[in-house]
Amino acid sequence: MSEYRHGNHSVFSIHLHLVWTTNYRKAILAGDVGLKVRELVREVCRSEGVEIIKRHVSRNHVHLFVSVPPQVTINRLGQSLKGKNSHKLLHSFESLQRMFWGRHLWAREYFCCSSGNVTDDVMKAYIEQQNEDDADFKVEGE
Repeated sequence: MSEYRHGNHSVFSIHLHLVWTTNYRKAILAGDVGLKVRELVREVCRSEGVEIIKRHVSRNHVHLFVSVPPQVTINRLGQSLKGKNSHKLLHSFESLQRMFWGRHLWAREYFCCSSGNVTDDVMKAYIEQQNEDDADFKVEGE
């Protein structure tokens, strides 16, 4: 987890914790549906270049801890994970089509939190050590 990933023109370590829930918190992600969600999440992450560090499919929500390349935006990743999953799940399971007749399997919102090895206080201290001119915004050589 502490290793850096390499892109064509970048070295990065961007870790995100994502959580999204089923609409109305309905407990439908068990058995075959849960297995299909796991398969679809792996498929989307592979296509986006996202590395899954940890994952958990609960009965009414999904937790993902992932390493994301810089070109993948959080919004696009959330849309891909929820949208493609919803579409394929509703076509695969007729019981879900009846339960979510408005074609909205997932709740609209999701939770996202970044993770890293450096705390905000360490980053602020590092930036403050660079120069003592302006407390809000440092310019080297000014």
